[in-house]
Formats: sequence, C-alpha cells, structure tokens
Amino acid sequence: MKILKKAITLNVGLVLMGSAVFAQSLNDAKKAIDAEQYQKATSMLKTLVNSQASNGDNFYNLGLVYLRTGYIDSARAVFTKGTTADPKNASNYAGLGQADLLSNNATSAKTNFDKAVSVAPKDYKTYLAIGKAYLAQDKPSDDVSKPDFANALANLTKADELDSKDKDAEVFISLGDTYALQKKNSEAIGPYFRVADIDPTNRRAGTQVGKMYKEARSFPEGEAELNKVIAADANYGPAYRELGELYLQWSSFGTDKEKAAKGVELYKKYMDLTDKSLESQLRYMQFLFYAKDFQALEQVASAIQVPANDPKGVIVSRLKGWSAYENKNYPQALTNMTEYFAKQKDTSKLLGFDYLYLGKAQLKGGQDSLALINITKAVEKDSSNTDALAEVAKTFFDAKKYAKSAQIYDKVIAASPNGKGVLYSYFYNGLAYYFEYATQYSAKKNPSKDLLVKADSSIAKVAQLAPETTDAYLYRARINNLLDDEKAPKGLAVP
Repeated sequence: MKILKKAITLNVGLVLMGSAVFAQSLNDAKKAIDAEQYQKATSMLKTLVNSQASNGDNFYNLGLVYLRTGYIDSARAVFTKGTTADPKNASNYAGLGQADLLSNNATSAKTNFDKAVSVAPKDYKTYLAIGKAYLAQDKPSDDVSKPDFANALANLTKADELDSKDKDAEVFISLGDTYALQKKNSEAIGPYFRVADIDPTNRRAGTQVGKMYKEARSFPEGEAELNKVIAADANYGPAYRELGELYLQWSSFGTDKEKAAKGVELYKKYMDLTDKSLESQLRYMQFLFYAKDFQALEQVASAIQVPANDPKGVIVSRLKGWSAYENKNYPQALTNMTEYFAKQKDTSKLLGFDYLYLGKAQLKGGQDSLALINITKAVEKDSSNTDALAEVAKTFFDAKKYAKSAQIYDKVIAASPNGKGVLYSYFYNGLAYYFEYATQYSAKKNPSKDLLVKADSSIAKVAQLAPETTDAYLYRARINNLLDDEKAPKGLAVP
C-alpha cells in the first residue's frame, strides 16, 4: 500500500509539475507577444498546440500572433481548429470575429461574437477577447485604424464586472488602451496604474503611461516613466521604441541633433530586441525619415523584403524614393519614384511629398515641364511645398524662359504670400517680367507694357518688405524709365 501510495503521489506530482510547466510556457509566450517577439512566440505556441492540443488558449494566442503579423487567413485557420479542439473555450470564436473585423466583415464578426457569448456567457475572458477584437488596430485595407470604441468599452466593462477579484491585468490594460486611443488620458491613467497592483512584472502599462506623456508633450515625465520600465526590464523592446520616439519629438524632429541621435540609437535597440516584423520596420523607416537619418533610411528601405502581394510594399517604394533624393542619388530617386507611382493605383493615397519628390527628381534630371506639373500638384496638396515650386521657377529663369518663370512665381506668391522665401520670389518675379519685356523688345516684337507694370509691382513689394535692398530701387528706376512716355517723359525713373 505504501508503494502504491507513493506511486500515486508521484504521478500526481508529475501531473501538477506538467501543468505548472505548461502554464509557465503559455505565460512566457504571451509575454513574448507583448514584447513584440513574434517569431519566438509563434515557435512556443506551435509547440504548445501540439503538446496541449485540447487547450483552446494555445490556439487563440497563436491566432493573435498571426493577426498581429498580418496573416489573417492563417489566424482564421488556427482559430477554427481551436473551436474544434476546445469547444467550451469561447476565445477562438472571438478570434474569428476579430479576423472578420480586420477583413471588414462586421456581419460575420457579430455572428462569431454571439457564438462566443453563447459558449461561455459567464466567463470574463469571453468579453475580454471580444473587447480586444473591437479595439484591434492595423486593418490592411485602411490607412487609419478604426477601432469600435463603444463596443470595445461595453465588452471590457462586462469583463471587469465578471472578473470580480481583479485577477487579470489584461482587463485593465485593455480598458486603459480604449481610453488612451481616444486621447482620454485622464480616464486611461487609472486602469494602467491598477495593473501594477495585479501584476508587478507587467511592463506594458508603464510603457503606455510614458507614451501618453509623450503624446501630451510632457517629455521629462515621459522620459522618467519609460526609463523606469527599462530599469525594471532592460529587454522590453516597446519601451525603447516609445522612448526613441519621445526623443525625436523632443528634438523638434531633428532640430536638436543630440536628442535626435539619442532617439535613433534607442529605436535601433528596439529593433534589435524584436523580430523586425514588417510593421516594425515600416515604423522604423518613418522614424528615420523624421529624424533626418536618410542614409540609414535608404539602407533599410533597400534591404527590406516585402511579400509580392503585400500592399505595404508600396510604402517601402515611396520611402526608397524619398531617401534616395535626400541622399542626392537623383537618378535612383527618379527611378524609385517612377516605380512608386506605377505601383500606387489609388491616387487618393498619394501624398504631397510624393508629387514633391517625383517633381524634384525630375527637375534634377532636366525634365523641367514634368517637374512643374508634379510640384504644382504638391503645392495644391500642401502649400508648405512652395519652396520647391520657387526652385522650378528659378530653373526656368536661369534657362532664360522668362515668361514661364514669371507665371510660376505668380503661383508661388499666391500659394504662400507670407512664406519665408517670398522676398526672393517677388524679386525674381519682377526680374522675369522685366527681362521678358526686354527680350521681346530686342526681337522687335512690340511687347506689352503690362509686363513692365507687373515687374514694377513685384519689385516695389521687395522695396516695401526690405527697404535696404538697393537693387530694388535700381531695377524700379530701369523699369519706370521704360514705362515713361518717350515723347513727353514724366521722370518716372526718379524716386
């Protein structure tokens, strides 16, 4: 009997030990997901799916990894297997609903969410999974994520009510996210702070608090909060990303070189700690552009591998073109931007910068007329691009195409009458009209004196804005001398 009792005790011990190892492994996999180490999480969860094939949570979390990395069909297949392997686990039905939402199929999503509730109506995890699904970001078909905050909050509130002992920190993280994504920071802070009481090892809540400070431009407070997270766990990648972005904003997007460089260094650390997913690399490239680290941007954009049918490949093509131009690789920039425009079928997604960089590359390539067309479009989308249009005008001026130059300078002045370079635009606009008159006069084409009136008007504006500009008075004298009546001069050239 003693031997039998020992055997039973040993077997029970092994079972309990196995359960503990399993629970620890699933928890580790979830931590890897949170740390954006998706390859590591996928490997762990695939092992768990095979070794613990009847536990639906394994399937659910594996499906979430696939959703986060953009493999919706793979996620849907895993969730479906999960519903068969563990029919009483509602999370996989919620996962199917989340996949439906990401595919813009709200009707099917509602059906799957209703099924989840019917399977486990009193389990807080059901409503937690549904709430997180409504909160899901990064829809492949949208440029801007569109969470359903109302449904997310309703389900997460229900989850909080059912989790009466507040044992799951994820409920409060999700509640905090719901408010934070709506910029309701005062409502978000409470749930995030609650997380530390439930799970002191959780790093995401602190990271989110630091992110909120960053978005509120409270940089010292955000810096302190994020450094606190890094001090607690030096391998938690997302904290480095948020701190890097904080320094970039603090640097006024590259104006403070020291802070910008620190931001780039921290972002590289984030990339080293994560799996370098396509999403993280795209975000990194955008970061490098705003940090004005164009050499690194061109290297990353040229090295990144994007699946042939992935729509995000278009974004990579865009950034390859932008960075090549900034690095003075003008022929390559023109090639890249031409390829980008060929790939981007939806013209509504073209940015002012797209037309700007294409036009500037064309200008460097001697394609003046095409450059004018595209840079004009860039200005129409964003008047801050008028400096580039002024550059086109100057190119025509230098080529002695004065009439065209004057027309373009007119557009520059109209688009940005108070721009920082407007003084030069007025000056060269006046000169262009003046030289066009002189050119026609020399060719005996009987030019209209309206050209001189326009020239005088622009040069007069220079004298008004910058009275110390002596050339303005000189040219006004010459222009007015031509405007004067040859037979009965009125002395218009005299100030």
